[in-house]
Amino acid sequence: MKKREEEGKELDVISIRTMAQETLGDFGGTLATIFYVFLGYTSMIAYSSKSGEILFHLINIPESVSGSLFTGLFTILISIGGTQTTDQVNQWLTASMISLLLAIEVLAVTFGGWSGFDGSGNWGKVPDTIPVIIFSLVYHDLAPVLCAYLGGDLTRLRVSVLIGSVVPLLALLVWDAIALGLSAKADHVVDPVELLKSVEWSGIPLMVETFSLLAIGTSLTGTLLSFLEFFKEQLNNLSWQSSSSSTGSSSLQQQPGDLSGLKKLWGSNKISFTATAMVVAPTLFVSTTVPDAFSAATDIAGGYCMTMLYGVLPPAMAWVVYKRESGDGDSDKDRDSDRFALSGATPVVFVVGLFACCIVVEQILQDFSSLHLHT
Repeated sequence: MKKREEEGKELDVISIRTMAQETLGDFGGTLATIFYVFLGYTSMIAYSSKSGEILFHLINIPESVSGSLFTGLFTILISIGGTQTTDQVNQWLTASMISLLLAIEVLAVTFGGWSGFDGSGNWGKVPDTIPVIIFSLVYHDLAPVLCAYLGGDLTRLRVSVLIGSVVPLLALLVWDAIALGLSAKADHVVDPVELLKSVEWSGIPLMVETFSLLAIGTSLTGTLLSFLEFFKEQLNNLSWQSSSSSTGSSSLQQQPGDLSGLKKLWGSNKISFTATAMVVAPTLFVSTTVPDAFSAATDIAGGYCMTMLYGVLPPAMAWVVYKRESGDGDSDKDRDSDRFALSGATPVVFVVGLFACCIVVEQILQDFSSLHLHT
């Protein structure tokens, strides 16, 4: 963003593909693109599938129909309202979700307590949950959009990421304690959400279902927004190359009446319309036709896509930037500060990259083991 600002270009959303290509070359850009596209689609499929399941319980509309309507509603919000309106709606949804979560947790503590930490839990099952744990970090998708939305202001970005991470972390830790406590009290292995919904207290099942839907909605908003911006950037690049190669070609003839208006509307919004179709159409097709799409999508998204994109590639990119800055003889003040910051973070970068690689290997071994058992 600094480079583009120095060149006098507009500070638009810079995708992880562009970042990888600038630092790791064409191979890095291609790798980032492949994993990002897989992550975007698997995340969207997971959210669409789960929203249909929740809405079916709430209003008894078939899962395929309700999931499609839910996804379509947020697509219209982002397409028509833009980032600012989407941000305002998302803030309201997030506040409602946090309020519901606090109410549910207070009631759940009364019902289940904190007995999950007394050693009765089966901690050997933790490795199997790693993909879902990493999938909960899917908000990293929104980082490029945040950078553009806040104008590249590092101070505001750090505060937003810190507060935006700490608040759900605290809520999640409380929820984990409650889940372990409820599981310990159950006669057999039961999903804590299903156990809470089975409680005969007035309003509890509705509260849990509504909270789940709000959680899906806020997650879908961030993923859809960032995924659309990613495709827009790629289509803009293709459109620019196409227009450059066809300079001097004959223009379209003026069309009378409604056709002219439609062509004008399509011409000014074709990239946005195309990006939306590319994101939403495959999502709805898979989520409505594949059984148990949510579980399969979260395993793929968390175990491979998220880990590669935000665990393996960023440390590699940071390392290349550090080496490049170290080899640069210029004594610019900003570059010196960037170089110093990267130098202090080098051990952390190495550990994060190594840990992410271990998770990918562990997931591969788990999947091969599962395939061997099924065959």
